[in-house]
Amino acid sequence: MQIVTSWMEEGIQQGELKVIQRQLTRRIGTITPELQEQLRGLSLTQLEDLAEALLDFSDEADLVAWLQQQ
Repeated sequence: MQIVTSWMEEGIQQGELKVIQRQLTRRIGTITPELQEQLRGLSLTQLEDLAEALLDFSDEADLVAWLQQQ
């Protein structure tokens, strides 16, 4: 059984956030600083859900709507 410390989990979360931000930028364009701040506040589970949901996004409004549901 592997023990994951909080700092390791934080590193994983930051890595996932970085990838998702790149995917969002490619999918919907530049992300505003306000939306970036909201993204930084997401949990690892929420980031994983967003990674799947963003495949259906067509513009920033889709991201805003998804974040409002969280």
